[in-house]
Amino acid sequence: MKKHIALLVAGLLAASTAATANVVIDTVLIGNANNLNDESTGYGGVGYNYHIGTYEVTNSQYTAFLNAVAATDTHDLYNASMGSNTDGGINRSGSDGSFSYNVKSGFGNKPVNYVSFWDAARFSNWLTNGQGSGSTETGVYVLDATGISNNTITRNATAWNNGGVAVASENEWYKAAYYDGNGGYKLYPTQSNSITTADANYNNSVGTVTDAGFYANKASHYGTFDQGGNVWEWNDAIVSTSTRGRRGGSFVNGGNLLQSSRRGSVNPAGEDGTIGFRVSSLAPIPEPSAYAAILGCLGLSLALTRRKGRV
Repeated sequence: MKKHIALLVAGLLAASTAATANVVIDTVLIGNANNLNDESTGYGGVGYNYHIGTYEVTNSQYTAFLNAVAATDTHDLYNASMGSNTDGGINRSGSDGSFSYNVKSGFGNKPVNYVSFWDAARFSNWLTNGQGSGSTETGVYVLDATGISNNTITRNATAWNNGGVAVASENEWYKAAYYDGNGGYKLYPTQSNSITTADANYNNSVGTVTDAGFYANKASHYGTFDQGGNVWEWNDAIVSTSTRGRRGGSFVNGGNLLQSSRRGSVNPAGEDGTIGFRVSSLAPIPEPSAYAAILGCLGLSLALTRRKGRV
């Protein structure tokens, strides 16, 4: 009987692992805490060390999120253009209550687009809460209808300081992109004050999104990729009562919009094919723990053992 229980537990663990697509976020450490702002723009100063996504959040990562939390898509985390448009990377099938999602062929490592700031905030909360069935409504962002409507939601300091995951702040994003590590800033996020279409995906040189890290020799000083071109990226700055920050330009924009001097902002509910996001945290973003699955299986094995004892 013990052998059968062991085999059952092993089988359940394997099934649990197969059914759960864990999201792994590669990050780089942004050091040089307490650096000064860029004198030319007033941005980039950060008083702490932190980690930021090496790449933009990808379709594969966002698809795992959708499959975990959006069988019933209460918060409209999926935009139909992800499936219908040629630059979108995610298909949806089924009906409300049993929706499932899959990545389009060849789009897994491309940045997710057609996402609002609120989608990005919910993805960040989900990472903060351990993925799986973790909440999308609480975490670094406590999302309530009034705060969303009035665009007043900011980071919860306790959750952030305890290692929560956020949409990168404007200063975090700016420093990762343009800081040179020695007190100065570059004009472009490729460690350069000039740029060509051999360095980044902009000006319709490719005509659509490219894989994360495609421009492998054009990282920022800290080792981030694609902070210029590919897709604009949300940051969590409240720019006005009706807008949130975005930076970096996109695959359709001219090179001037990739510059450190070009600050953008749009309605946080906006979703189109030229905008995505990356995340940040005070610590490396951990992979979700397997303990919950293990404990569940052990609980079942104990129940079977007790049942055997009663027979």
